[in-house]
Amino acid sequence: MTSDLGPGHAPVVLDIAGTRLNADDRRRLGHPLTGGLILFARNWVDRAQLTALTAEIKAIRPDLLICVDHEGGRVQRFRSDGFTHLPAMQVLGEAWMRDALAATDAATAAGYVLGAELRACGVDLSFTPVLDLAHGGSSVIGDRAFHRDARVVTMLAKSLMHGLLLAGMANCGKHFPGHGFVAADSHVAVPVDKRSLQRILADDARPYGWLSTSLASVMPAHVIYPKVDAMPAGFSERWLKHILRGELGFQGAIFSDDLSMEGAKVAGSTLDGALAALHAGCDMVLLCNQSLAGGQAVDALLDGLLASQAAGQWQPDADSEARRLDLLPLAPPLPWDELMHQPAYQHALEILP
Repeated sequence: MTSDLGPGHAPVVLDIAGTRLNADDRRRLGHPLTGGLILFARNWVDRAQLTALTAEIKAIRPDLLICVDHEGGRVQRFRSDGFTHLPAMQVLGEAWMRDALAATDAATAAGYVLGAELRACGVDLSFTPVLDLAHGGSSVIGDRAFHRDARVVTMLAKSLMHGLLLAGMANCGKHFPGHGFVAADSHVAVPVDKRSLQRILADDARPYGWLSTSLASVMPAHVIYPKVDAMPAGFSERWLKHILRGELGFQGAIFSDDLSMEGAKVAGSTLDGALAALHAGCDMVLLCNQSLAGGQAVDALLDGLLASQAAGQWQPDADSEARRLDLLPLAPPLPWDELMHQPAYQHALEILP
């Protein structure tokens, strides 16, 4: 579905409040600027309900990208009715210190189990892996990080992404150029990382360069790096266009982090933030948890982007849309009951740490 105002580009990723779609959800999912949906634990009852929900979403928009934050450890939205409890990524980093090559195999197993179980229920993409380095001072990152060493992070992330690929799922590296050094949580504060660009590129951002041909998508951090730009990375053309795409060679899609987070509010209103992110180089913008308050903020964003488009303040980008569509799985998912009997799946379960 495309807008009458120009070429198609559906940059908004929104959420729903419950376990089934209501009339407002269906209207928003049918909006020409809606390109994705992010699911949360509140949208989960069991596998049958989730599979029915994703099928209903695809019936409205087959091209809609159904996403979730499902990393393992404490960030895993679906934990019951057969879903494997995946390890925190730190566990894989600890396994690396005992046997590096066995750890890469375990990371591939984790990616495969993660992706295959989500795909069996109709989910297209998990926002994983975390590429932040384990500096030790960030509570919001904590054990979500693989390791302190950027080389170890790169190898384990690449192994996990291989597992996702085997399951038919793309990947999303986050939070560019690195959220692990700052203590503040960008959900509730505006973190500031005062290190130089040279230091960041030599350490936290290294995985993005080393994974330039492997990453399908990237999510920048709502962190301000004042020696590089006055705006957080997700609103910074220098970070996204000049450094991530230009210097590091990244070719995939860029998602903003949630525009409702405190770290995004320096950009102004939600619409201001969305426009700033899109102008800076994001292909898609996330607005989460607004459906819980009735969804007026989502409607305002969608209507505001249409008005901005009509006024010439923002133009859809065909390249951005192509990058969004490239994240959709190429093959239909293997049904859950068939997956359970797959030798590759059974083996992956056996070697998970």
